[in-house]
Amino acid sequence: MKIISIIPARGGSKGVPKKNIKKFLNKPLIAHSIEYSQSSKKITETYVSTDDIEIKKISEKYNVKVIDRPKEISGDTATTESAIEHVLLNIKFEPDIIVLLQPTSPLRPLNSLEKAINHFIDNNYDSLLSISPTHNFIWNISNNIAHPSYDYINRPRRQDLNEKDINYIENGSLYIFRKSNFMKYKNRLGGKIGYIIFEEKYAMEIDTKLDFLILEEISKRFN
Repeated sequence: MKIISIIPARGGSKGVPKKNIKKFLNKPLIAHSIEYSQSSKKITETYVSTDDIEIKKISEKYNVKVIDRPKEISGDTATTESAIEHVLLNIKFEPDIIVLLQPTSPLRPLNSLEKAINHFIDNNYDSLLSISPTHNFIWNISNNIAHPSYDYINRPRRQDLNEKDINYIENGSLYIFRKSNFMKYKNRLGGKIGYIIFEEKYAMEIDTKLDFLILEEISKRFN
C-alpha cells in the first residue's frame, strides 16, 4: 500500500506575512509538518505544494519534493482541495492513501501519525480527521434565535460531563484519505469517516502573531 503526504503552503498570508516560513520554536513553521511526515516509516514520499520560492527552497533543504502551484489556485479564495488535486495530477507516483498536513498546526502528539495511519487501515476507513474535545458549551444560531446543544436548565459542571456530552471540534491538524475517495468526492472527507482524538492543547491553529506566541508557550509547558 503506497502512502504519500501533502503539505499545502501558500506564500501569501495577510494575517502574518511569510507565515509558513516564520520561525516557530527555532525552525520554520512548515518544518514541523515536514518532520512530522518524515517520522512515519509508512509514508513513501512527502510533497510540499507552494507558489513561493522561499518556501520551496526551505522545503527542499528538508529533502522533500516540491510541486510548483500555479497562480490560479494560489490566491486567497483557492481551496486546499485544488492544491491536493494539482499534486495528484502532477506526480508520477500513484498513491493509494494521502495524508494531508497543514503547516498552521505545528503541534501534534508524538507518534500520532503512525497510530492514525494504522487506525485508518485497520478500520478500512475512506477518510479520517483529527479532532479535539472542547468543554465549551456549543450554541447554534439561526433566524436570530440561539439554540443550545445542552440542557441549560440543568447546567452541568464541566468536570461532571460524561463522554457522550463532550463536543469535539475539527482541529485541522491531520487528515487521511484514499485517493479513489478524493477523486470521487473532490474533498478530503467522504465515505466512511474515521477519527483520531488529539488533546485540547493541540487544537489551536496559527493564523495571527498572537497564535505564534500562545502556541510556543503551550509547547514549552507541555511538550
